[in-house]
Amino acid sequence: MTDENKTDKKKCGGKSKAMFAYGIIQLSSSVVSAVALAAIALSFCSLKQESKLFNECVEEIQSTGKSSSDAVRFCNGGK
Repeated sequence: MTDENKTDKKKCGGKSKAMFAYGIIQLSSSVVSAVALAAIALSFCSLKQESKLFNECVEEIQSTGKSSSDAVRFCNGGK
C-alpha cells in the first residue's frame, strides 16, 4: 500500500508543475495586457492635445478671413 501511495504522489507532481507554469504564464500575460492598455491610454492623451492644437490653428487662420478648407490645408502643412 505504501508503494501505491508513492506512485500516486509521483504522478501528481508532474501535474502540479504544469499547473504552476500555466499560472505563471497567465499572470505574465495579464501584466503584458495591462501595460499595453496603459500605453494606449497615454497615446490618447497626446492625440487629444494634438487635436486641440490643430483646432486652434484652424480657428486662427479662419479669423484672418480664409475659408475652412484653406485653413485646414494650411494647418496640415500646405500653403
